[in-house]
Amino acid sequence: MATYERETRVDASLEDVWTFHSRVEGLEALTPDWMGLRVERVVGPDDVSSPTVLEAGTELSLSMRPFDVGPRTYWTSRITSRERTEGAAVFRDEMIDGPFDRWLHTHAFYADGTSTIVRDRIEYALPMGGVGAALEPFSRIGFEPMFRYRHRRTKALLEG
Repeated sequence: MATYERETRVDASLEDVWTFHSRVEGLEALTPDWMGLRVERVVGPDDVSSPTVLEAGTELSLSMRPFDVGPRTYWTSRITSRERTEGAAVFRDEMIDGPFDRWLHTHAFYADGTSTIVRDRIEYALPMGGVGAALEPFSRIGFEPMFRYRHRRTKALLEG
């Protein structure tokens, strides 16, 4: 399985960064407009509609239409774990239906003095078997602008 990672230091407290990333509004704020993101549905544990916090068990149904070209791509992810300890916080979302054969996104946050280290790690497999595997080295071309934007936007929003 291929991986992609990006790390950024944000001059904001772990609590502020964690709170921001724990809400669907954070996802919306960190997705570039050119992705054409639409949050179709969010259902929390115990079938709570539109939960305030994205707890483990929450399912997010999204659609995207990058650059307003082609049909919308639908994607459903589930928050599979969410842990907060002294000095660190981590949550994972896993695609349960969508364009990849596999997608596991680990969002990790580490206190570093008055700053926070934000680390994204994606483990993924492209569709189409061997053809997708052969194209994996080129997938960075798609991930890099998205996650560069997300990390720059996190800094801009949380550093004031």
